[in-house]
Amino acid sequence: MNSILMVCLGNICRSPLAEGILRSKIEKLNLTITVDSAGTSNYHIGQPPDNRTIENAKKHGIDISKLRGRQFQVEDFDKFDIIFAMDASNYTNIIDLARNEKDKNKVEMILNRVNPNSNMAVPDPYYGGEQGFENVFILLDSACEVIAKSLLR
Repeated sequence: MNSILMVCLGNICRSPLAEGILRSKIEKLNLTITVDSAGTSNYHIGQPPDNRTIENAKKHGIDISKLRGRQFQVEDFDKFDIIFAMDASNYTNIIDLARNEKDKNKVEMILNRVNPNSNMAVPDPYYGGEQGFENVFILLDSACEVIAKSLLR
């Protein structure tokens, strides 16, 4: 596996955080893997992550301030080996763009890496308080730990 894409709705909270967490874990393992993020909507194209997400990541020693929102494109199926969706709605939106079974087989709910076949969602912290952002960090950190370890095989 050489490339991983994280996808949420707006690409300003969950997916850029997942990108930053996984990148930091991959760097520590001295692996060369492309990690990117995107949103299924076009609401925040070109915008930095939500300030609360940036602050939460910084608190954990991860800088995501230079990331910019972009929308998921059909071409992403060609560019990425695996595509992680943050929730069922994003999963469906990605699958709806799939051209074939090969594309569909690249898409996975990210928390299934920690809780197989549970299809649990990473809750969108946008309308929640600071604790919501910390909870999302904890969920994504545990999933990204499992993903990073799987890359060593």
